[in-house]
Amino acid sequence: MNRINVFWWRWLVTVAVGVIVFGITLVAAPDLTRSAFSLLVFSSPNTIGVFSEPAFSYVGLAHAVVGALMFGWGIMILFILLGPFRRGSREAWLTIVIPLTAWFVADTAFSLLSGFWQNAVLNTVFGGLFAVPLVATYGTFFERHS
Repeated sequence: MNRINVFWWRWLVTVAVGVIVFGITLVAAPDLTRSAFSLLVFSSPNTIGVFSEPAFSYVGLAHAVVGALMFGWGIMILFILLGPFRRGSREAWLTIVIPLTAWFVADTAFSLLSGFWQNAVLNTVFGGLFAVPLVATYGTFFERHS
């Protein structure tokens, strides 16, 4: 890999590890994540805490399920980055970009349509952390120079 590719590759590896850590945090620290999302969505860290018991418990379950999915997704992305992506496989680049784009469009559209614009902002930050290095590496995977 040339120098710029190493930079972007390391950026992506760091983001993938961040996804893994975030996913584990959603599962292992339910009070912290409930407070953080309550602050994000309701501008108060305690709003979710006053939900009825079934709703409060369900929010915890939803966060844990999303966290477990993010944990697995992050590990998958990391393995792609450490193997075929690093070797220059176009399919590896597409295997990261296509699902990321599908997630971003679906999740962000639903967030906006349901009035939770704060989640759309979070998605944009999260998606941008992947998008910047993926756009920067596009030429490496699709514009071969002799």
